[in-house]
Amino acid sequence: MVNVAFIGAGSLTFTQTLVRDILSFAELQETTVALMDIDAERLERIEAATNALIDEHDLPATVEATTDRREALTDADYVITTIQVGGVKPVEHEVEIPQRYGINQSVGDTLGPGGVFRAQRTIPTMLEIARDMEELCPDAPLLQHTNPMAMVCWALERETEIDVYGICHSVRGTAHDIANYVDVPVEDLEYWVAGINHMAWFLNLEYEGEDLYPDLYEAMDDDEIYAEDVVRFDVMDHFGAFITESSHHLSEYLPYFRHTQDEIDHLVERSAYDPDETEFEYSPVCWMPTGEYLEHWRARDPADAFDLDEIDLSLERSGEYAARIIHSIETDEVRRMNLNVPNDGRLITNLPDDALVEVPCLVDGTGVRPCSVGNLPPQLAALNRTNVNVQSLAVDAAVGADEDALRRAVKLDPLTSAVCTLEETDDLVDDLLEANAEYLPAFE
Repeated sequence: MVNVAFIGAGSLTFTQTLVRDILSFAELQETTVALMDIDAERLERIEAATNALIDEHDLPATVEATTDRREALTDADYVITTIQVGGVKPVEHEVEIPQRYGINQSVGDTLGPGGVFRAQRTIPTMLEIARDMEELCPDAPLLQHTNPMAMVCWALERETEIDVYGICHSVRGTAHDIANYVDVPVEDLEYWVAGINHMAWFLNLEYEGEDLYPDLYEAMDDDEIYAEDVVRFDVMDHFGAFITESSHHLSEYLPYFRHTQDEIDHLVERSAYDPDETEFEYSPVCWMPTGEYLEHWRARDPADAFDLDEIDLSLERSGEYAARIIHSIETDEVRRMNLNVPNDGRLITNLPDDALVEVPCLVDGTGVRPCSVGNLPPQLAALNRTNVNVQSLAVDAAVGADEDALRRAVKLDPLTSAVCTLEETDDLVDDLLEANAEYLPAFE
């Protein structure tokens, strides 16, 4: 029997997906699922949903729900984190305050002022979780889903003895996008992807032994396909490889696409986005619905929308990796997937030794074994390093409550530095420190 602890289990949809994935494997159907969240109301709902799923299929699994993190972690075999520190309010500040300075992040959870400040309020809590794990379940792998992925995992790897694996669906999602663009079955797509989280490169792309890149370039010439993924096709055209994450995400990690209103408007004109077909008022700030990301958090699992009779009680498995990792380790079934792991100077040899990289990993009964990639093409590594520079200083800031490192991280951000002077960036940091002081006690 396997014990899996979910920390931050209150996200009904995501936690239910991960639990369903675990229980979809016959070998894992005796799992003890420990659900932990600080929000008792959300916890009660996910407990009810999980029990309903178990009852629907008459499974031997066990559910334990608690608001006590240490109770959930005691003797866990695996720990899954999906936390959001501070709720909605700091997210609003981290998106809306930079907008006043002309920094128009589309999401703000991975890089930029939003990602850097999210790291400052998230890493201390994640370190507390990992230190509890060192005491209560030191051999349990931490399957980490919380953004900013690279910064959080980097801090955990540097400061604790816990084995942490950052899990993101951007590689899998991008594979589906590419398969649609070139009209091949995604299950038959063969690829080798490496880089950093939300900025990993399809270094090889094949179908039935043939290189698919010529087909992808041909697809880019189709106006309708190009309009679906403007930024990623532009990056491929100029730098020679297709990249993970969506175009609206990627646009905020680079200095080329959002630094003036004219450029943002140009993105809107070239994209397939139609403001008349969205439920939110259009804003050229994001070439996407105004506040779409904020609305996601504001509306996330509202209590009055929960109806136990309407939740999905199937055992249909999603494409998420967490359950597959657990299943491979428990059964010795070999799988390959891209995970976020420490570079250790040997996986991607032209990225910093201590960086967090996203590389192919083999998973089986021996655990997770990252694959060596060697050098990335120099232009791809150079783009990755612009983000790694920010991540490194943001980790220093969060771990040491180092305000100088915090300010330098934001000043090195590609989008911020394309828009703001150094003095303006200091003013921005001042405003964010003041607005989110409640969530950043180390910087008081």
